[in-house]
Amino acid sequence: MRKAKYDFDENELKPYLSLDNVRDGMFMVANKLYGITFESRNDIPVYFDGVETWEVKEKDGSHLGIIYIDYFPRDSKGGGAWCTSFREAGYDIEGNKITPLVSLVLNFTPPTGNTPALLSWDETETLWHEFGHGLHALFSDGKYSRTCGNVPRDYVELPSQVMENWAGDPEVLRMYAKHWQTGEVIPETIINKLENSGLFNQGFETTEFLAAAILDMEYHKLKEIGDDFNAAEFEKAKMKEIGLIDEIYPRYRSTYYAHIFSGGYSAGYYVYYWAAVLDSDAFNYFKESGDLFNPELAAKFRQHCLQECGNDEGMVQYKKFRGQEPSNEPFLKKHGLN
Repeated sequence: MRKAKYDFDENELKPYLSLDNVRDGMFMVANKLYGITFESRNDIPVYFDGVETWEVKEKDGSHLGIIYIDYFPRDSKGGGAWCTSFREAGYDIEGNKITPLVSLVLNFTPPTGNTPALLSWDETETLWHEFGHGLHALFSDGKYSRTCGNVPRDYVELPSQVMENWAGDPEVLRMYAKHWQTGEVIPETIINKLENSGLFNQGFETTEFLAAAILDMEYHKLKEIGDDFNAAEFEKAKMKEIGLIDEIYPRYRSTYYAHIFSGGYSAGYYVYYWAAVLDSDAFNYFKESGDLFNPELAAKFRQHCLQECGNDEGMVQYKKFRGQEPSNEPFLKKHGLN
């Protein structure tokens, strides 16, 4: 249906998304927003061959931190993608600043022969997403380790998800999406197909997510569960209460809902979409300013939403950047639901 409705084929896009171009594109955006630079460092020991190390510097050339990027799968490596820190930002007992060592871990298809690693659109967004977490870790600053960079779950995906907006913006795509063989800038026809296909199935995806988020809350309203509790019947009854149609199930069913039973998202699965409201509103603020790299807004976002974000409640910090509470209109428009 996606191919029929939007005439979009991922294979048209991949030649313009070589790994090096995508990585350099996100470094370029970070530079345009925050003035930071990335210098390849081959003299720093790595835990596995092929892991890249980059020294991140402030605009004035001072050291900010080190970022490792681990792109490809191997037998000893877990699946998926994540950002972690070998050493977090902070201060020692004498007040000396500790700079962070941050790692982005991915599982992309490696290059073959003379062909470089070519990313799918989902992989491209994943790299920018984890890089957003990395920027949060690099910029975090605060006297106490308990609050430095620490934010609630309904905020923690803002720094990561907001970067996905830059990744897919046509203005930015033209800067980094270039054919790996010819250097040709990605054609407007493919950009248009990518934008339009982003609206595909959003009604279904939004509904299945919300159903799962509501089911999570219903489980955590229970004061106790008896021996005769039937999870399947409980789920069925709760979904009937909200009028969920038979054609759509919750994204995760009760028997394999790992997020809320063993994944740390108990009564918190909703946070992904709440963070999506934040990231859509924040990016729209840049768009409305007429400059995707507005230096004044970037400085405010870095200070209040990335650097000092653990200093107060998430909404308080966001309002310092935005000047008001977020609107849900940019989120709805982005998903074609307005």
